[in-house]
Amino acid sequence: MNNNEEIKEMVRQKYSEIALQDKDTNASSCCGAGGCSTEVYNIMSEDYNELNGYNPDADLGLGCGLPTQFAKIKKGDTVIDLGSGAGNDCFIARAETGETGRVIGIDFTEAMIDKARTNAEKLGFKNVEFRQGDIEKMPVTANVADVVVSNCVLNLVPDKQAVFAEIFRVLKPGGHFSISDIVVTGTLPEQIKTAAEMYAGCVAGAIDKDEYINHITQAGFNNVTIQKDKPIIVPDDILKNYLNDEEIALYKSNATIIRSITVYAEKPESCCTPNSGCC
Repeated sequence: MNNNEEIKEMVRQKYSEIALQDKDTNASSCCGAGGCSTEVYNIMSEDYNELNGYNPDADLGLGCGLPTQFAKIKKGDTVIDLGSGAGNDCFIARAETGETGRVIGIDFTEAMIDKARTNAEKLGFKNVEFRQGDIEKMPVTANVADVVVSNCVLNLVPDKQAVFAEIFRVLKPGGHFSISDIVVTGTLPEQIKTAAEMYAGCVAGAIDKDEYINHITQAGFNNVTIQKDKPIIVPDDILKNYLNDEEIALYKSNATIIRSITVYAEKPESCCTPNSGCC
């Protein structure tokens, strides 16, 4: 990828295609829950079925965690979901915040927004809305949200620091986020890192775990906590598309290089960032 805009356009095109597919089709592709593999592929394997508010029509099988399960959403909260897709996490958040709360989903893919709005209309939800926009510059005013959630989306965004700065901006003082994402704990092979299919499949856009956490603290958040951390095992029949046998052996010598984490952090009550004045 030559620049950030090319990366964004590639992701936009890929997820526009996914929005027009059903979950079974997505599950048979490298970007979906099943991962185009004959082996068990657990990048997108989290099970939503037991969560209140779950709606199968809104589940495209693209998540890598269950951030709403850890998000400490209360009745009446305003919740923003970044990269809201077909609305799955928004509807689960709505079950937590209730009719007195508000849920805003943000996605920059028009086809996803259309699909999410259709799902919301079918469910009759009046307090869930979907806005098309870039999460590096959210179409939301400052100090609006009590909680921000996101599921396997930030790793697709080129400027992660900008996203965390935006999350800080839109959260109310004392608000918090819970985000599931893909990170690495070593050096990702260049063949995987530059492969568009793997990028849209939430692997090649991942950054180092320590760097990821550093972006959060630099944005001004405190009480940063890893709520869940699990290894991602990429099976051989996928690795063979990108690496030779020697490279696969070297890559697998660090079997937990790719990880799915769910991270929590809070915006201070007095909302001063390290690099700017108080809000």
